[in-house]
Amino acid sequence: MTKGNLEARPIFHFTEKRIEAHICICFMAYKVYKELKRIIRIAKIDLSVDSVLRIAKTIATVRINLPNNGTVMQQTLLLTPDHCKIKPLFDIQSILSQS
Repeated sequence: MTKGNLEARPIFHFTEKRIEAHICICFMAYKVYKELKRIIRIAKIDLSVDSVLRIAKTIATVRINLPNNGTVMQQTLLLTPDHCKIKPLFDIQSILSQS
């Protein structure tokens, strides 16, 4: 058992294969949540996982394909102070080298 924000709803699967798949997906989602929490701690960002996810949903990335030479340009737009708070999460290599 765990303490945290893990929410579960009733499931209505009837075959063993589907029940196992559902449990596997739930476990993987929980593992990703915990890993994000660990990375946030390493990056010294004073926000909860839920806050980071809420902020991340408002970030846009613009991708432009240039027709002449096929070059793809991509820019992530960090426009608000909240966006700038989670900017270190976009450089995962530097975060993981700190741990």
